[in-house]
Amino acid sequence: MTVRTSRRKMAAAIAGAATLALVATGCTGGGGTDSDEPVTLTLATFNDFGYTDELLAEFTAETGIEVVHNKAATSNDARANYFQKLGNSGLADVEAVEIDWFTEAMQYADLLAPVPADLQGRWLDWKEASATDSAGNLIAYGTDIGPQGICYRADLFGAAGLPTDRGEVAALFDGDWDNFFQIGADYTAATGKPFIDSANSVLQGMVNQLEIAYEETDGSIVATENADIQAAYEAVTSKAVPIAAYSGQWSEDWFASLASGEFAVMLCPGWMLGVISGNAAETTGWDIADAFPGGGGNWGGSYLTVPANGANVEAASELAAWLTSPETQMKAFANAGTFPSQVEALASDELAAATNEYFNNAPTGEILTARAEAITVATFKGPQYFQFHDALQNAVTRVFDGLEDADTSWNTWVTEVSAF
Repeated sequence: MTVRTSRRKMAAAIAGAATLALVATGCTGGGGTDSDEPVTLTLATFNDFGYTDELLAEFTAETGIEVVHNKAATSNDARANYFQKLGNSGLADVEAVEIDWFTEAMQYADLLAPVPADLQGRWLDWKEASATDSAGNLIAYGTDIGPQGICYRADLFGAAGLPTDRGEVAALFDGDWDNFFQIGADYTAATGKPFIDSANSVLQGMVNQLEIAYEETDGSIVATENADIQAAYEAVTSKAVPIAAYSGQWSEDWFASLASGEFAVMLCPGWMLGVISGNAAETTGWDIADAFPGGGGNWGGSYLTVPANGANVEAASELAAWLTSPETQMKAFANAGTFPSQVEALASDELAAATNEYFNNAPTGEILTARAEAITVATFKGPQYFQFHDALQNAVTRVFDGLEDADTSWNTWVTEVSAF
């Protein structure tokens, strides 16, 4: 996920310094003795997990435990804070971690309270396996996964002479990335407007279809030598940049454009539905198609963790378990489109029948289930994935902004990678 370059560099610097502090600090011990006094828990997330005030009030009604929800603007901000404070003090009782930096967090599994054994088996096998440490402890509660479809403005498609029916739109996009880029180029040529929201969302989509991105499973670094990464970068800078409204997502202008009609298409994991509807509530025309360039892809999906030295570990574990129960995950899906990772929820009739009124009553349960079934690769994201990918996104941004040509910006990235 992308924010302005200067902000990202600052976040990376803070997190890098924090990692050194963690290594020096080590495990601070298993704090978190609970008392009989009334408890107020803090919950830290980012973007939109579907954890509305009304949903959290249900937990309070059931348990008597109040919850204060703090939401960072971006995953980047959450990551910087997490690694600055993990093992020390200042984290929330329950902290969300995104998949792109989760392996990085797994290096400090001893600083996180294990998930109770009776909850194991609740999630998809690969979701649990990714959160299981070398001692066999499950140390995080799976929230969502991110199967991707294509969100589009049906009104803008109609005005440009493109099909508007979601079945016909799915057929239009049934093909590879070159097909997607050609549709985008034709739209931009005909309308004079950008086709897709951001170039770096395309980079994210392409990278998420690779088995190996920047690191091998044995820890060896292959970032600058990976021909697939270079091919993705070249496709994005030559074909996505010319049809994109922005280099990246999450800026104030980008948020405003969700409503303004500046672009017609977004690559949409389930959680993006809540981002769109939450920031363009009065806008009509958004829909979602059961399609994705090149087949399928998973973007995002997160975990909840409980810092082991927190003041209320037992109560925090109860909250994390409640938020990731099949029943609550279905409510979060209804609120924000966060597609559940729980086996029971995935098999439910409720999910199969789920629709989204904002997206023209699209059968989102059916569409995102199909998109999940289309995923054939879970990209390996090692401890340095975030830093390498962040720097490559910055390389795309330099090209988008006209600061460097594609070759020069790639070489700048290669130099940066060698310094990590």
